[in-house]
Amino acid sequence: MSASTSQPDSGSQPSERVERAEPAGPVTVIVLTEEGLKPVDVDKIVGLHQDEVATYRVLVPANTERNMLATFLNHLSLFEMREALESLRPIDRADAHLDAEAALAATLAQFELHDVTATGEITADDPIPALEDEVSRLQAREVVIVTQRAAGAAHVRR
Repeated sequence: MSASTSQPDSGSQPSERVERAEPAGPVTVIVLTEEGLKPVDVDKIVGLHQDEVATYRVLVPANTERNMLATFLNHLSLFEMREALESLRPIDRADAHLDAEAALAATLAQFELHDVTATGEITADDPIPALEDEVSRLQAREVVIVTQRAAGAAHVRR
């Protein structure tokens, strides 16, 4: 009687199956933006989560300490002379807060058109402490930061 040993086929690898636990309930996504989001911006953000239920928390800083030189140069580069001159005026805190309220309302309206749950708030000039608090409080899985490029087109970063 001869003994034989079985060796695994050299072409096959043992497979390990790793299962990830799905989060209970909807995924929370925090969106940070300085300006009201356009429909195309919200389309991109919602499209990132089309295969799952997501809720969105929008943070908009009241930009009372903007960089006047950067804003001025940005407008000049786009040949927006009136806006460039207006950007040199001192910042009115009340106007900055009203601008942030309008941006938040416009953004939430865009999310509403996608039939998703979205809430939001206005933060201080530096939104990072509020962002950190919201990530912790809501156990957010993702943060999306929307910035404005010099040419005026939005750029969504995940």
